[in-house]
Amino acid sequence: MKRVTGTYALSTTQSESVQAFVPHPLPPAEPALGPEVYADLNHQAELTLARLSGVSGLVPSVDWLLYSAIRKEALLTSQIEGTQATLTDLFDEEAGFAVSNTEDLEEVTNYLRAFRLVQDNLRDPNSLPISVRMLREAHRVLMDGVRGAGKQPGELRRSQNWIGGTRPGNAAFVPPPADRVPDLLADLERFIHDDADTLPPLVKIALAHAQFETIHPFLDGNGRIGRLLIASLLEYWRLLPEPLMYLSGYLKRHQAEYYRRLSIIRSEGDWESWVAFFLEGVATAASEAERGIIAIATLVASDRRRLLESAKAGPASYRLFEMLPMMPRFTIERARKRLDTTFPTANAAVKVLEDLGIVTEMTGQKKNRLYSYQPYIELLSQ
Repeated sequence: MKRVTGTYALSTTQSESVQAFVPHPLPPAEPALGPEVYADLNHQAELTLARLSGVSGLVPSVDWLLYSAIRKEALLTSQIEGTQATLTDLFDEEAGFAVSNTEDLEEVTNYLRAFRLVQDNLRDPNSLPISVRMLREAHRVLMDGVRGAGKQPGELRRSQNWIGGTRPGNAAFVPPPADRVPDLLADLERFIHDDADTLPPLVKIALAHAQFETIHPFLDGNGRIGRLLIASLLEYWRLLPEPLMYLSGYLKRHQAEYYRRLSIIRSEGDWESWVAFFLEGVATAASEAERGIIAIATLVASDRRRLLESAKAGPASYRLFEMLPMMPRFTIERARKRLDTTFPTANAAVKVLEDLGIVTEMTGQKKNRLYSYQPYIELLSQ
């Protein structure tokens, strides 16, 4: 049965008059999303998140996990929007090596900066809460100096936009007129902070993300900011103590279905299928992250044991090994700086790891050599 989830307002852009969709405020009036809609799926998703939180204790430093998880999310959320950068590209750029797709990498690194800005705000009681203002700040960082830099970074749109099609008249979806955006975002912010609402946090996150994407408040970058909102709310409502899950991997694999489920909220009022899709995605992504942590912990423990058993290993090689999960590609000079030692000492430490097959030299050159903790990168890239 088709339900009404919004109204239409006449909007004129590019000399065309179109019907722009204006969503009703959250939570949905129909259906009321009672427990029968989400109870089992929500329980399963919360359980997998709890397991993921627990398994992070398998590694000596949670920073290892955060380093890789945040970068995977940054890459995958950018790839949904067409960015072609890979994890290896990102590690090479961080190692100081030249990469060809610098524009794509700038978009990924901007997302990392926006993510850190939001996380710093969430963890500082004197900073911004989750709010329209915080999302605007994140958007300003996301679009700084990249391809969308001319599309009002940090500013709510002042013109009509559309999704799909070559012009408003043949668009797949026309979001609300620009003059309605501030009030719609204010309603969304109120919903997020409404403590009287009895919906489970994961269901509220599903609704909030869908509403944000429907409002489409910026001229560019809406998808990435909307997915950043998901990660922010997972931490804000203490569903994950650290951003260990990369939900964008699930959304990228099911990209057509992701967009379809969002679309039928607007066309048919089908909130239930979107909430079910989202909860299934959280459970899948959390389980995948859990398996990934176990695989990484197993690899690192095995390699550490081989290093400790080696007669050639010394303090510098031990220290360098412990840096590898946060420096998986490096030059000897980068290793020297991180170890704060001499070039011969750093070179000897690298050679110990290379002789044990823990790191591999990738260039075949005698100068400007690049070393890689390749099995670790391959695990992360699966």
